[in-house]
Amino acid sequence: MNFLRSKLPDTSTSIFTRMSQLAAEHKAINLSQGFPDFDCSPKLISLVERAMRSGQNQYAPMAGVMALREQISAKVEATIGVAYHPETEITITAGATQALFTAMAAVIHPGDEVILFEPAYDAYAPSIRVFGGIPRPVALLAPDFAIDWKAVGELMTPRTRLIIINSPNNPTARVLTGADFEQLSRIVQNRHCFVLSDEVYEHIVYDGITHRSVMHDAELRKRAFIVASFGKLYHSTGWKVGYCLAPETLTSEFRKVHQFNVFSVNTPVQHALAGFLHLKDEYLGLGAFFQQKRDLMLDALQATRFGVLPCQGTYFLLADYSSISDLPEHVFCQELTKQYQVATIPVSSFYSQETNQRLVRICFAKQSETMAQAADRLARVSQL
Repeated sequence: MNFLRSKLPDTSTSIFTRMSQLAAEHKAINLSQGFPDFDCSPKLISLVERAMRSGQNQYAPMAGVMALREQISAKVEATIGVAYHPETEITITAGATQALFTAMAAVIHPGDEVILFEPAYDAYAPSIRVFGGIPRPVALLAPDFAIDWKAVGELMTPRTRLIIINSPNNPTARVLTGADFEQLSRIVQNRHCFVLSDEVYEHIVYDGITHRSVMHDAELRKRAFIVASFGKLYHSTGWKVGYCLAPETLTSEFRKVHQFNVFSVNTPVQHALAGFLHLKDEYLGLGAFFQQKRDLMLDALQATRFGVLPCQGTYFLLADYSSISDLPEHVFCQELTKQYQVATIPVSSFYSQETNQRLVRICFAKQSETMAQAADRLARVSQL
């Protein structure tokens, strides 16, 4: 159809899909796409079954099952000390990505500018463009990926409508500090600018670091959409259930889009999650659970020629292959998958401009046996 005008003419299949397909083709260990290779809690599965058998199989309320929204409200107040009203400020979504997309749809008008920090989750920029927005990326570089807030301030214009942050960050594994949030709060003050905070890895932080949320800052909180994910919280990425927290005025606009997008989300899973959220140790213990896996992967990589960058949070780490190869990152990842049967993600795929820092992202949300087998193969990589 030669009259079709693509809204995303430069967008192709995501790097995650491509690398997972390549991994399957070459029977490689898949450390590329961010999903666990172990199951979620049997207790949670039992709660889903109970909800299904008790007849909770029809449409849920558009905003989400009230029992789940109430449990989220209680969790947020207990862990962060901020109250979000379950009726007017919490919306259950079909995963975090749908929540991000819907928040952008609610506030971005054609010609609006959106600041985002790269390397960035690959859904951000295409979503901005779908709604006629203009991405304004700020490139952060290894090894510390620090934000130059002075440069961010200089990038602000009267058309800046949204700033997107992600902490703990995928793929850098960096956690924003209190000083970062102070700078962000100062920048948006007295401006007509919203904040979209992707906090799906909120409980996966290490080494005694405290996760800070935009909720901690009153100036940010009143203009922020905060997105979280039960898939990341409970090792159930395939269920695609998340939620969005926002002040009532923002939530009202969010729901105007949400109701015509997915309308409502998987009913029995929502009821199960409402029951499972009572078990606080299931999410409060995530940091220790994944830190053990991180440390296991770090120890295993000591026997390889890969260098490892600091990992403060998420279940990803970045590995430097500069002592192994000068190949561009995407080529290196392809060859690593084909020749050594280990699939990773090129960090360059998280930037809008071409980069080659010779970094790959490794997912360690895997069983110990999977990581040990992958490390053995990586130890054989001497040159590519």
